[in-house]
Amino acid sequence: MTNKRNFALRDKEGNEIGVFTGKQPRQAALKAANRGYTDIRLRERGTKKVHIFEGERKLVTKPSNAPDWMPKEIWKPNVKKIGIEKLDQI
Repeated sequence: MTNKRNFALRDKEGNEIGVFTGKQPRQAALKAANRGYTDIRLRERGTKKVHIFEGERKLVTKPSNAPDWMPKEIWKPNVKKIGIEKLDQI
């Protein structure tokens, strides 16, 4: 059994603009950061919890043990958790 959870990405107005999946909110936030989002607000599906992260991505050289097909430079995401917000209604 997989215990993956779905997190809906919200914009500043509270509109849900995408869904990211992961076991932890941080995993979903890293996926969002890798797509270029910086202000990451993820609402856990089925709850009223909104996990708030600050994200960034940097262009770095690929690791030495990377496969040959991988490009020389890759995007590396980084996130920092700011906190959790509870919504009154979804």
